[in-house]
Amino acid sequence: MAELGNSVYLLSVILFVVAFAYSSVGLGGGSSYTAWMAIFAVHYQAIPVVSLTLNVTATTIGAFNFIRYHHARWRLILPFLISSIPMAYVGGSIPLPKSIFLWLLCGSLLFVAVRIYFFDQVKLELNLNRHQKFLISIFSGMILGFIAGVVGIGGGIYLVPLILILGLGTAKEAAACGVIFIWVNSVVGLSARFIHQPVDLSEYLPLIIAVIFGSALGSYLGASRYSPRVIEKILGLIILVAIVLLGKTLITAS
Repeated sequence: MAELGNSVYLLSVILFVVAFAYSSVGLGGGSSYTAWMAIFAVHYQAIPVVSLTLNVTATTIGAFNFIRYHHARWRLILPFLISSIPMAYVGGSIPLPKSIFLWLLCGSLLFVAVRIYFFDQVKLELNLNRHQKFLISIFSGMILGFIAGVVGIGGGIYLVPLILILGLGTAKEAAACGVIFIWVNSVVGLSARFIHQPVDLSEYLPLIIAVIFGSALGSYLGASRYSPRVIEKILGLIILVAIVLLGKTLITAS
């Protein structure tokens, strides 16, 4: 991380805010950790490992808080986990060229921004039976697990809105499901990454400490006090800034 120099402290502050905002709505923050590290020119091959480590850190704390306040519905969570775990490992084993990695990351951020600002109240009335819900959960878990492993994010950034849009659970239940899903898939993806791309995490200790404090505060307030919609708007601003800066990076690289 020598390329960061003193800017590591600025990046740590940014990641504290990111961890706070994401964890308050049941997310790990992997997509934004990844984007901001790319913006700060951290080596792209190290980014997925560090991002997944930060995700595991944030969601360990977040899962504890959301489970403690009884928002976890295991019948909702387990089908997603069953199918996502092997696919997260497969995805984490695939090395990507830098350009493809950055474009996938930018696409992830755009998806979230559009969902927050244009489709925040969208909910489909599908009247699904239990069997159909199970099949959708299994299929979605496979896709999200693979994406999580490939890009180095937890996948909850897609899962939480999916649960809300399909009407599978409440906002708090979706947040609890998201944070547990992210934790499991980040651990699996990280194990695959460490085998193929080992990274010395001691160099990134300031970032890890910042995420610990941000996620502890954010998940506590999100699980016990804050309205998810208020925090999502803040989250949207962070994502929009990251998209603009990452877009500049992509233009410069091309």
